[in-house]
Amino acid sequence: MVHTVGIVLHPQRDSAPAMETILQWAGSHGASVLGLADDIARIDCNAIPVDPETLADKANILVSLGGDGTMLRSMRLAAYTKTPVLGVNMGKLGYLAEIDVEDLPWALSSIDGRKYTLEERLAVHTTLPDGRDVTAFNDIALVRVPGDGSAAIGVGILGVPFVRYAADAVIVATPTGSTAYAFSAGGPIVSPNLEGVLVVPSSPHSSYNRALMLSVDETLSLDVLERSGRLAVEVDGGVATYVGPGDKLEINAVPGAARVIRLGHTTFSERARRKLRVTGSAEVD
Repeated sequence: MVHTVGIVLHPQRDSAPAMETILQWAGSHGASVLGLADDIARIDCNAIPVDPETLADKANILVSLGGDGTMLRSMRLAAYTKTPVLGVNMGKLGYLAEIDVEDLPWALSSIDGRKYTLEERLAVHTTLPDGRDVTAFNDIALVRVPGDGSAAIGVGILGVPFVRYAADAVIVATPTGSTAYAFSAGGPIVSPNLEGVLVVPSSPHSSYNRALMLSVDETLSLDVLERSGRLAVEVDGGVATYVGPGDKLEINAVPGAARVIRLGHTTFSERARRKLRVTGSAEVD
């Protein structure tokens, strides 16, 4: 039974109609609705404002209202808890979303009746040089800063040096993130049901330009080499900090760090084909 619904809103899109739908459903089912205080302050509604820790701890489910960025934010909020996340697409095609806004009453009733499945999502985690811990569900990337030179990065596996890349960026991606930055850099599409970590160089300047696929048990290290320029550390697309020569990141996989609600509408391959516009060769059409 769903007793408490947690809401995470897109920072700009109009979420008021979707919120009203959720509040009406909750009112007719004896459930309460929680939302982040900053989110709730932007719209006029009767949801209860709470802090991020309370939202993830008290809600039976988190409902993400927005696009893929909002879904990733929701997954990070729910990371390391058992609170599942339902993605609701608002506007553009949401690759990670499960339903559209008009399906909300049906979806909430299906979840309330336990007519759904859970899909575990792997995350990648690192500790930044300043001591902060960060978790990403798409990717952690070391990206060149324009004008500061290329990214020169040594990749180590289980403490043993493997390869040195000179590139515009080196992307460490989850299976979820394989269809994001890593895909645009030439990496493969990986099913979210597979547990592993991708390492993909973007625009590499060396003869070795291949991606790596590692198991969840293989600790990965990224050493910023002496000849490297200053690099941005991007966590799910947002800049977390900057690093330079001599800095090092150790990245670990975290299996089952979040759980996504699936209602049986589409499969991974259907979503990938639709968003990425995967088609066959013209020679066989």
